[in-house]
Amino acid sequence: MLIKAKTLKGYTMESVNGEIGRVKEFYFDDRHWTIRYMVADTGNWLSGRQVLISPYALVATNSEEQHIAVNLTKEQIEKSPSLNSDMPVSRQFEEAYNGYYEWPMYWGGPYMWGAYPYAVVAAREKGSHARPGEKPWNPHLRSTNEVSSYHIQAADGDIGHVDDFIIDDETWAIRYLVIDTRNWWPGKKVLISPHWIDKISWEASKVFINLTRASIKQSPEYTEELLLTRDYENGLHAHYNRQGYWVDEQAVREHSR
Repeated sequence: MLIKAKTLKGYTMESVNGEIGRVKEFYFDDRHWTIRYMVADTGNWLSGRQVLISPYALVATNSEEQHIAVNLTKEQIEKSPSLNSDMPVSRQFEEAYNGYYEWPMYWGGPYMWGAYPYAVVAAREKGSHARPGEKPWNPHLRSTNEVSSYHIQAADGDIGHVDDFIIDDETWAIRYLVIDTRNWWPGKKVLISPHWIDKISWEASKVFINLTRASIKQSPEYTEELLLTRDYENGLHAHYNRQGYWVDEQAVREHSR
């Protein structure tokens, strides 16, 4: 299911033996554009501590009841490596964190989740590492809250800013950035795939897209009420003459079997 990051914010996170908090934001990497951690606001339970929950531990998202099931106990989470709220997520922390839960390092392989295309499969194969001769890549973890304010630069000028992210709650990949173009076309929002991004300037807080303003203006409009069906996605990709991500991922699944 495709769901907006802002919609997931505030969802209750339910551990095996009780509520652990609510979704505050997400950390994603800018190589695979995949959610690596949910940040839980634990209220008074673990006051002053930032708790990260990996998709490895996520069981299911219930949009009707607005909660996410987590396959961990409160005791496990409380004893996990602590990350101060004012500190970035370092590689050293991630190694300690994944080692504590005995989860594979997601950077240990060529796919979205290391040696596997899906987090749930990778979590079952604990201890998965990089293939022989392959060097682990250095992830760049970014906050969805931070990037939501970034401006969008088309091939021929400014076009708007990042308003939200569309997340696939099966793979936890970011499928689209929601772009608000209100300064050019009042009220219109459009979707841009991360695969169409040319580069990102983290220093300038700007995303560069190798598409013209005219092509973006003429693309299918995205509204809050719109259901992201495969028909809509087909039309969006056809407009830009791009292949759908589902075609590439089907090939990856078949290759990884």
